[in-house]
Amino acid sequence: MTNSALAQADDFAALLDETLGVGGSFEGQVITGLIVEIDGDCAVIDVGLKSEGRVPLKEFATAGRNADIKAGDRVDVFIERYEDRNGEVVLSREKAKREEAWTLLEKSFEAQQRVNGVIFGRVKGGFTVDLSGAVAFLPGSQVDIRPVRDITPLLGTPQPFQILKMDRSRGNIVVSRRAVLEETRAEQRSELIENLKEGQILEGVVKNITDYGAFVDLGGVDGLLHVTDIAWKRINHPSEALHIGQTVKVQVIRFNSETQRISLGIKQLDADPWEGVEAKYPVNAKFTGRVTNITDYGAFVELEPGVEGLVHVSEMSWTKKNVHPGKIVSTSQEVEVMVLDVDPQKRRISLGLKQTMNNPWEGFLERFPQGTLVEGEIKNITEFGLFIGLPGDIDGMVHMSDLDWEKSGEAAIQDFKKGDVVKAKVLDVDIEKERISLGIKQLSDDPFQNALSSIKKGDVVTCTVTQVTENGLEVAVDGLSGFIRKGELSRERSEQRPERFAVGEKIDAKVTTVEKSSRKITLSIKAREVEEEKQAMADYGSSDSGASLGDILGAAMRKAQEEK
Repeated sequence: MTNSALAQADDFAALLDETLGVGGSFEGQVITGLIVEIDGDCAVIDVGLKSEGRVPLKEFATAGRNADIKAGDRVDVFIERYEDRNGEVVLSREKAKREEAWTLLEKSFEAQQRVNGVIFGRVKGGFTVDLSGAVAFLPGSQVDIRPVRDITPLLGTPQPFQILKMDRSRGNIVVSRRAVLEETRAEQRSELIENLKEGQILEGVVKNITDYGAFVDLGGVDGLLHVTDIAWKRINHPSEALHIGQTVKVQVIRFNSETQRISLGIKQLDADPWEGVEAKYPVNAKFTGRVTNITDYGAFVELEPGVEGLVHVSEMSWTKKNVHPGKIVSTSQEVEVMVLDVDPQKRRISLGLKQTMNNPWEGFLERFPQGTLVEGEIKNITEFGLFIGLPGDIDGMVHMSDLDWEKSGEAAIQDFKKGDVVKAKVLDVDIEKERISLGIKQLSDDPFQNALSSIKKGDVVTCTVTQVTENGLEVAVDGLSGFIRKGELSRERSEQRPERFAVGEKIDAKVTTVEKSSRKITLSIKAREVEEEKQAMADYGSSDSGASLGDILGAAMRKAQEEK
């Protein structure tokens, strides 16, 4: 080798040392090379070494695009080996990009800056992210603030990430999308809270649904949309009107700056249907509505969306008492109702269902006025009377005191049993109290009244002893019950002994009182004797003329015998 050649070799070695570092270890380095030509599906690149290298074109391609390179372009490549079996330098464009990306990512990691990447695959426990050539791992828990069921919309879309951990020696990078969202959310929350005020109208996304309402994400802060504020009409569960992920327009109803609790409403964006409700639904007017809810105490009927009225169980049927409302109406049933009362302040409307039907008591009174005879089956027997089924699916009651003229109520009621068909007379119809009074004994004349026509106070009558008691005698007079007290058995005190009389014995006594309420008369033997004495004195003389009482009575008795 000539001196000139040796000098050129030394210059070339010096140039290599300058480029690759002293020692000539150029493998694993990134070098800028010149594309000499495009040969088929490879690019031939001169990196200033003794041979050229070949790099597949696909390593220059980007997602969805072909390689956009040509001869004369300068590119960075990674030297894997100085030469292969063919004596060519082994180059890699992908590893060059990766090395470049790692250098930039390390700077971003140290500065805690966000980096852009694209989620492109799924692996165990998470996803893979392309960070401009470097592949990072995105754990499933770091995808979003809340669990994401479908990540498809996030695939292939450039978005920011935060590097949580990186190890170049092992080639590991862990990133988080959630950290970026939380930071952004905190910024949005602060801005939103600062400008938030009651009455403000916002857009949000339904985040969660519970039995009592829905939580709406307003962009960094959540607000509660209570079930009663979703719509003016009745909603039993928020899921009837909302679904998770739905975008809704809401109004801020209440905002507590201390607790940062936000109450939202949707119905407030529409007109209140209760305005002017008294004019729309006047009392006694009839309307058609839909049964929306049934409770133990009645049924709610929707007159229009947002306006409901209650039909109390007592206003549901004229005849069905103590029956659950569900036995009379069913949910979603269309019914005709009458407005009974309207209270716009309490937002209450009282409705009646039975008022749209004929009152059976009014109908009964028209067909069967007082004094009319009716016939029906004994539906029930109680301690105070009989209940008889009447036309119109209603009952009338025969009080035990109206069963028999002679027998006591307790005794008379024993003559009847449930299921018997009996006749009765209408005594009274109380439409307001829904009561019908009937009488069975009124089917015949009152024997007491008939007997009274021939017996009056002061009459001396012949009666029959029916019972002897310590206090006197019970007697019968022409079918009437009477009583003679012990002190009235004789004018002589020694003769005032009930045991002197026997059952069945006939005696004469004077009627002293007539008690219509108890249907009894009171008699007195003593009064009869006193009256006879007065009459004898008047007829046969007085004790003043010298005649004794015995003489006068003897004369009266002799006259009576002579008249016989």
